[in-house]
Amino acid sequence: MSTTVISVVVPVYKSKNCLNELYERLKINLGLITPEFEILLVEDFGEDGSWEAIEELAKIDSRVRGIQLSRNFGQHYAITAGLDHCVGEWAVIMDCDLQDRPEEIPKLYAKAQEGFDVVLALRGKRQDPVSKRILSFIFYKIFSYLSDIKYDGDSGNFRIISRRVINNFCIMRERLRFFGGLIQWMGFRSTSIQVQHSARLEGESTYTFSKLLKLSLETIIAYSDKPLRISIKLGFLMAFTSFCISINLAWHASLYGVEVRGWTSLIVALLFIGGIIIIILGIIGIYLGKVFDEVKGRPLYIVRCTTYRDKNTSTCIQRAYLD
Repeated sequence: MSTTVISVVVPVYKSKNCLNELYERLKINLGLITPEFEILLVEDFGEDGSWEAIEELAKIDSRVRGIQLSRNFGQHYAITAGLDHCVGEWAVIMDCDLQDRPEEIPKLYAKAQEGFDVVLALRGKRQDPVSKRILSFIFYKIFSYLSDIKYDGDSGNFRIISRRVINNFCIMRERLRFFGGLIQWMGFRSTSIQVQHSARLEGESTYTFSKLLKLSLETIIAYSDKPLRISIKLGFLMAFTSFCISINLAWHASLYGVEVRGWTSLIVALLFIGGIIIIILGIIGIYLGKVFDEVKGRPLYIVRCTTYRDKNTSTCIQRAYLD
């Protein structure tokens, strides 16, 4: 049985220059809790030398465990890989750019000991560009409405979760991954604390607008069928509007007779209705496409190599490895 008290899962993508400082600060702050900890650095194939830096850290400290994925799968898949492999009774999930401060981990752990399975770190004053904060606010508002899940936009991935949350997360293998949404959906006892949010140590976020838009659309589709239900309501609304217009036209014809008019309005109405139909068919097509991806049953990620022997990791799933 593992004696590891706490695991820290860190997805790494093109962050070579952050890793040494991240390790030193994690080592100091985790040491305040227990010497029995592990740091899982999941390298999402950024090809910038991050994996070589992780290998060096693993040679220095056996508590550092590196996992390299075979290609760039994405942040939420890297988090999944880390949680699949972690052995701690608790797991902290954080970003590698040091905007999530390691100094806050003892606070998260102390709060969790009060009987909570999930403790979220709320970013009181985000050190992000205004454009990113605005987009994040809009996304979480739309997501909360469409998914019927009350999700706090001030929280990112930074949080601590218990072993039973980890185990239940590992058995949920849907391809459309949104870590925070999956944890929220479980419903385990949770709370939050305010933490200090730091500026990026260097560089800029790799989440471009197009990537954020894609993540937003996929997340909404993964957690809600409300777009389909809204399209049904829109169809009924258009049918009712058309019925009212037809009544008005019949009444007008009975009073004034039939005359040729309204060519422009007719064309506009046809184009409008045709556009709505195409949009609704597109929404249905996206859902069908995601169902097609799910039924393939492919692994969520593929591990290229690790810095350790994989004998004590979770056995709740099967993983594929490259030679």
